[in-house]
Amino acid sequence: MSAATMREEDDVNVGILALEVYTPSTFISQSKLEEHSGVAQGRYTIGLGQDGLAITGDAEDVNSLCLTVVHSLLEKYGINPNEVGRLEVGTETLVDKSKSTKTVLMDLFPGNTDVEGATIVNACYGGTAALLNAFMWCESSGWDGRYAIVVAADIAAYAKGPARPTCGAGAVAVLVGRDAPLAFRPKERATHATNVWDFFKPDHNVEYPTVDGALSQTCYYQALEDVYNRYSEKIEKIDSKLFGAESSDYMVFHAPYNKLVQKSYARLFLLDARRKHNMQLEDNPHPLEPWLSKPIGDTYADKDLEKVLKGLSDSSFKQRLSDANAASKAIGNTYTASVFIGLSSLIDRVGGRGELTPGKNITVFSYGSGALASMYRLHVREPTSQIQFSVDKMVSAMNLTQRLASREEVHPSELDLALDTRARMHQCGAPYAPVYPTVGRLFPGTYYLNGISCKWTRVYSRVPLDAIVESKGSSLAPPSVLELAAQEKS
Repeated sequence: MSAATMREEDDVNVGILALEVYTPSTFISQSKLEEHSGVAQGRYTIGLGQDGLAITGDAEDVNSLCLTVVHSLLEKYGINPNEVGRLEVGTETLVDKSKSTKTVLMDLFPGNTDVEGATIVNACYGGTAALLNAFMWCESSGWDGRYAIVVAADIAAYAKGPARPTCGAGAVAVLVGRDAPLAFRPKERATHATNVWDFFKPDHNVEYPTVDGALSQTCYYQALEDVYNRYSEKIEKIDSKLFGAESSDYMVFHAPYNKLVQKSYARLFLLDARRKHNMQLEDNPHPLEPWLSKPIGDTYADKDLEKVLKGLSDSSFKQRLSDANAASKAIGNTYTASVFIGLSSLIDRVGGRGELTPGKNITVFSYGSGALASMYRLHVREPTSQIQFSVDKMVSAMNLTQRLASREEVHPSELDLALDTRARMHQCGAPYAPVYPTVGRLFPGTYYLNGISCKWTRVYSRVPLDAIVESKGSSLAPPSVLELAAQEKS
């Protein structure tokens, strides 16, 4: 690639202009869930590395989450709906096998039917596929000058058992365009695609997935290894220097739970050492010497290796990933939204300290079971032709740390009550009227499901922006749910 061609690509600076995050108004403390579940102290807080878990009842679904976050994005950044030419959704929380959530969102764009995009499904990866599509649309000769919006949203629900503490719910809307404060360069990415059965949802009558937990972790590691090694080679050619785990200013990983991110980032140090060993760049004995030639598959469950890697990576992890992980530790798993919540958390915390300055870069790793994964790089810059979008504007508009602090903590028993109610909703058919509270309990500006008609159509309403949350301290589950739970116990 010639220097002239590189300058031409860089001049458009396609990337992320703005972000908005939504998560339900109620959450559960993981430490209290440990006590309530009768498991050992630290099982969820240390073993999973999680602090909280967002929950919602039957009044919110994936469509309402997306309506909430997109409407809020348009309002906070003053976006005219007619200025949007592409809208694409990534989710695995499907409420219809044909009609896409993207079409539901078109209610927010009255008079504008010229909007490309659809809904993309592949476990936790759909949002990233939509983002890469948006980047390439805005970068192409076919771009019509309008914005693209990418939405990633999911309600992570698991059957009773060891995976239930990894539930969560959230949505992120991403505004994409040119002259962005977070710029993407098309050649700085690598992708992994393979056919594995680690996590899938074959039963359309339930929200819960079929999961092979051990296989899923192995697949995550394998995808990371594949994209990281090829991504490193690409970046080394572009930057003309060696690339490694400590080369990026910041990193964001897909985060089903925080402990997996810690272990996965640590493994990059092993991958770096093995690459240098194969390139014969290491002259002195390396602390990872026993594992440099060992079959990589034999290292996944090696506890001795984990201890060594933790020692090598701990300070770097805190510097490069702890800010990105802060929000997901408080919210839980959000499937497609997870990596975007990580990016939002990084912007909120590092940008809020004034440290996310032009010249810094962020490496992002996204994974979705099945499996698809990508790694790409974002560059922090100062826009030159517009003043509407900036890192500072994202920090103030999201106000993420304060919004998370304003949520209501509810009793751990509410998790089973909410998920049992959602399970009955999936079984009972139509018509259906949600029973969980809305106005007075949900955040102002939140969309909620009014009901499902006898013809299976869904109707939504919005909590007024001036509504007051006034029910804190009372049970989240309504009396009808509590009565049913009592009958099932007796």
